[in-house]
Parts: sequence; structure tokens; C-alpha cells
Amino acid sequence: VQLQASGGGLVQAGGFLRLSCAASGRTGSRYNMGWFRQAPGKEREFVAAISWSGASTSYADSVKGRFTISRDNAKNTVYLQMNSLKPEDTAVYYCAADWDPDSRTIVVGAEYDYWGQGTLVTVSS
Repeated sequence: VQLQASGGGLVQAGGFLRLSCAASGRTGSRYNMGWFRQAPGKEREFVAAISWSGASTSYADSVKGRFTISRDNAKNTVYLQMNSLKPEDTAVYYCAADWDPDSRTIVVGAEYDYWGQGTLVTVSS
């Protein structure tokens, strides 16, 4: 499975962006998906996750109420709608996929099998 993240860019604080993560290759619907981010000089951190059924989602406390993860299995694409962006949201955002017969949300990066190349989000103050 190959993951292609896109949608990053430069935005002012309070603005919004929508990231997309398109999967190709050995695709199918039974991939639990997640978004992670890594800011300069910091470790990678969990942002949001969605089960392959789409029924369950999880968010980091820092983005809860501002970010929304969703998916379109027909398009093999996962989205991250980011509203009310803050300068501290500046980071490279990565999408990740885990094939799993169980539809669940995964918040630990080590459990994911596939990673995209990342897309840079810069929020100016």
C-alpha cells in the first residue's frame, strides 16, 4: 500500500486546511487509518485516527474540537479537516495505515504498517 498525503500549506492562525491521504496499491477497506505530526525538534505525535468502518474516531486532546478525521472508502482516501489552526499546529503531517480485521482506532504509531511521505503545515501568528 502506498499513501500519498497532500493539502498542506501556509495559513494564518485561525484559518483552516484539509489534508487528504490517498491510498493506492493493495487497497481495500479494512485499513484503520491515522494522522500523526512531527514539529521541528520534537517527536512524532498522534493527531487523529479512524477505524476502517468509519464508525470510530479518536483525537489527541490538543486537536479535539478543532480537527475532524473522515474517510471515503470508495475513493481510498482519508481526510483531516483542520479548523481554528494555531501556530503550535505547525508540523509535517503524516498519514498511516494498518490492515486489521478488527475495525478500531489506533493511537500508537508503532502499530501502523504503512506511512505516507508527509505534508507540511505552517501556521503563522
